Amino acid sequence: MDIGTTLTHFLLEEERKYNDASGEFTRLMSDLTTAIRAISSAVNRAGIEDVLGQAGATNVQGEEQKKLDVLANTLILQSMEAMGHVAGLASEEMDEPYAIPAGYPKGKYLLVFDPLDGSSNIDVNISVGTIFSILKAPRPGVDATVEDFLQAGAEQVAAGYTVYGGCTQLIYSTGNGVHAFTLDPHVGEFVLANQDLKIPHETAEYAINASNRRFWEPAIQQYVQDCEEGKDGPCGKNFNMRWVGSMVADFHRILMRGGVFLYPRDLKKPEQPGKLRLLYEANPMGFLAEQAGGACTDGMRRMLDIQPESLHQRVPVVIGSKEEVDRVREYYEKYGSA
Repeated sequence: MDIGTTLTHFLLEEERKYNDASGEFTRLMSDLTTAIRAISSAVNRAGIEDVLGQAGATNVQGEEQKKLDVLANTLILQSMEAMGHVAGLASEEMDEPYAIPAGYPKGKYLLVFDPLDGSSNIDVNISVGTIFSILKAPRPGVDATVEDFLQAGAEQVAAGYTVYGGCTQLIYSTGNGVHAFTLDPHVGEFVLANQDLKIPHETAEYAINASNRRFWEPAIQQYVQDCEEGKDGPCGKNFNMRWVGSMVADFHRILMRGGVFLYPRDLKKPEQPGKLRLLYEANPMGFLAEQAGGACTDGMRRMLDIQPESLHQRVPVVIGSKEEVDRVREYYEKYGSA
C-alpha cells in the first residue's frame, strides 16, 4: 500500500532546504499534530462520549465554554508543555499566557491557538476546527510574558488550521505556500492532499452573518446590497451567499474555491471593535490567505500590519479572494464606517 507523502516526511524535506535548521520546528509541529489527532478523535466521538454541551464556565471573552473547548485546550497544553520547543503558549480560552511548568525546558517559539473554533456548532455536527500561529520567542529559553506575544501578524513563522469534518484536514504555511494534508485514520498519519494552494483572485461568493444587517457600517450595508443586485447592479455579476458560522469552515471553502468572508464591526456592541480575535483567528488566517494569493484586512488596513495591543484584542475581518477584499476596501473609502 502506498501511504503517500506524510506530513513528517514533508516537514523533513522542507527542513533540509535550510543549512541552519535545528529540527526544533519540525518537532514542534509533530507534537502539535499529536494533539490535533487526539482532538479529531474526541470530535468524532462527541456523540458517544460525554463531551457535548456546556462546561459550566466562561472564557475571558465572556463566552460560555463547551466541554470540547476545554478538552481541546487541555490536549494542546499537555502535548506542548514538556517538549522544550516553546517558551510559552497563549489560548483564546485562557485569560493569561500558559507558563511552561518549572523543571521543563523552554524553547525558541511561542504557540498561539484557538483550540476549537466554531464550537457552538458541535452539538449539531457542523464542521469545527483548530487554528494556530507560531511566533519566534523574543527571549528564547525564558518564560514568555504577555508582551512577547504582541507581535504583528507579519512576524509569524508559521500558521495553520485543522478542519474536523467528513475527514480531518490540516492546512499550514511557513511562508512558502499553503499545503493541505488529510488524516488517514488507518495509519494515523497526515498525508499530503494539496500542495501550494491558491485562492482564485475573482469570486462570486461571499460569507457574512446576514442577521446582523441592521447593525452594519454603511460600507458593508452598501457592499452587500450591491452583491444582492447581481448582474443588474454595479458589481455586474450574480453572487451566492454562504455562511456556516465557523470561521475555519467558511475560510476553508474560500481557500478551496474562492470567495470573501466578512465579519465586520457592527453597532450591536459599539464599544467592541470587532468580533474575531487578532492573534488567535485573524492573523493566522490572514497569513494563510496572503500565502495563497488572497488578502486579509480589517476593512481598510492590511491585517498583518496591525500591531497588537492586548492578548485578546478583537478586530473586524475581511478575508479571501484579493479582488473582492480590495473591492470592500473601496467601499470603506467611499461610504465610510460608523
